[in-house]
Amino acid sequence: MLRRQKLRHFLRARRAQLSPEEVGLVNVNRRRTPGLRREEVAALAGVGVSWYTWLEQGRDINVSEGIVNAVSTALRLKGCEREYFFRLAGHNPPQRTADDRQDNTYARMSALVESWSFHPAYITNRYGGIELANHCARLLFRVKASGDSCLEKFFTETDTRAKYPETEAVARGLVAQFRAQSARFPDDPEFERIARQLCRTSPKFAELWNCHEVDDPHRNVRKIAHPKTGVMVFDRVVMQVPEQPESLLTLYIAQPAAAAAIRSRMRGSQAA
Repeated sequence: MLRRQKLRHFLRARRAQLSPEEVGLVNVNRRRTPGLRREEVAALAGVGVSWYTWLEQGRDINVSEGIVNAVSTALRLKGCEREYFFRLAGHNPPQRTADDRQDNTYARMSALVESWSFHPAYITNRYGGIELANHCARLLFRVKASGDSCLEKFFTETDTRAKYPETEAVARGLVAQFRAQSARFPDDPEFERIARQLCRTSPKFAELWNCHEVDDPHRNVRKIAHPKTGVMVFDRVVMQVPEQPESLLTLYIAQPAAAAAIRSRMRGSQAA
């Protein structure tokens, strides 16, 4: 009942905020109230007037995803508004595409990653491939500024695995997270291609992939071993980038001893 009440108020408010001219209609008659009429929204969405009226009244009716999408288009709903409407109508919102991203998103995220100066930070795409890594991450994990895959490096490079004292836990977590991520994009065959390739090249990956474990931690503790600074402990935080839903932002927050060691290493690398 509360969800239908929110739906009713939302649709009425959005309809009132649209003028006929904004949606390509000719406004020939003087209107007593602002915005579009219900019959106009119904016509734009290709649904019956009575049915749309019931929807806006918050009646207990079944609403398909196609109808929700058509009404969203008719009301000119933006990305977050469309997602809100989908959820109120009882459906999972569709994944946003690259066209939904704001032009300056990458520049702002790049500035954030680089400003995380004495802590590793990077952005990965849906498959775990690095899109952007700051200097500290490149120094500590020996990754490129972009292009490397965290998953593939771990399971195909002995030196990479050696960085993690808790190798088994990290391995299980990476595979479980990759499986959880693949469920967000069920129609993308690239996940299966990557999994098949890693199953051929890494028996350990194949073993864990066949366990069908799923995990998606937003925060955990990660230990990193370095030949000169020893074992460093980090709080690892993973966040979805709001305006780039396919990307994940990973921030490592160094505990005091690790932070001091990283500062010393970075100053040495910069001096060199």
